[in-house]
Amino acid sequence: MDTEALPVRPSADELLRALGHAVIATDTRGTVLFWNDAAEQLYGWPAAEAVGRDITEVTVPEVSRQAAAEIMAALQEGRAWSGGFPVRRRGGEVLHALVTDSGVYRDGQLIGIVGASLNLGDAVRHLMERSSDAALLLGEHHVVSYASPAVANLFGWRVDEVVGTPITDRIHPEDHQAFEELLAADPTRPDRVGELRVRTHGAWSWVEVAVTGLYSEPGSRGQVCNIRRSERLARLEERERILEAVHSEVLQDLFAAALELDRALTHAAPSSAARIDAAREIVGRAMETLREVVKP
Repeated sequence: MDTEALPVRPSADELLRALGHAVIATDTRGTVLFWNDAAEQLYGWPAAEAVGRDITEVTVPEVSRQAAAEIMAALQEGRAWSGGFPVRRRGGEVLHALVTDSGVYRDGQLIGIVGASLNLGDAVRHLMERSSDAALLLGEHHVVSYASPAVANLFGWRVDEVVGTPITDRIHPEDHQAFEELLAADPTRPDRVGELRVRTHGAWSWVEVAVTGLYSEPGSRGQVCNIRRSERLARLEERERILEAVHSEVLQDLFAAALELDRALTHAAPSSAARIDAAREIVGRAMETLREVVKP
């Protein structure tokens, strides 16, 4: 009697190798123990060459060393870490990855680390780069790990100059506290939006900033900032500019009128002098009002 063949079950190693995410396992010292096919494609290192190396040699550029230390600190405390930061491919190219690192524990002790990562460009670039807003991905200490091309069009920032630097370098010092409060606000709030000044083309411009957590898990790292010019404040700035121009023009006209009245007064007949003098006082009061009340 024929018996039905049992289904072939893939091994855990085969399952991990088949994942579309890059999966890397290391010991607590950072030595690579496992490196799947997607990791080969993402980082450019064959598994045969990556296994046995220190993870910082094959994936972590200088700009991400601080984040790597913070990841290890979180894992030592028993917390997983999720976020985004720049990683390095074999040829030296730096790309931006979304990463989730989890600890492997035995009897409460951390004995290894498993990380899954994917190219941020493949994951969200189509959404970010089609947006008219400037999209920034911020990691620890507000360091930019990804900037959409719109930063150049809107603010004159070169993408390669923005990535790897704190976004606060481009925010007006008086607005740093407001920005910190915006980032620290409850991530479940739908209104994490504020207005502040950023440096654009050598000047300060008002922008609207909306903050969204990259991950929903508590304690995760990485926030997306969408930045656009503030239409409301731009209109106010335009009104102030027009007011300043009108203020200056009217003052000049009143000053010219006062000079003419002064000259007319020196040659006026006694019957006209009183009226000219009264008009001169009215012009003088108008000039004083503009200087004191409608200041540019």
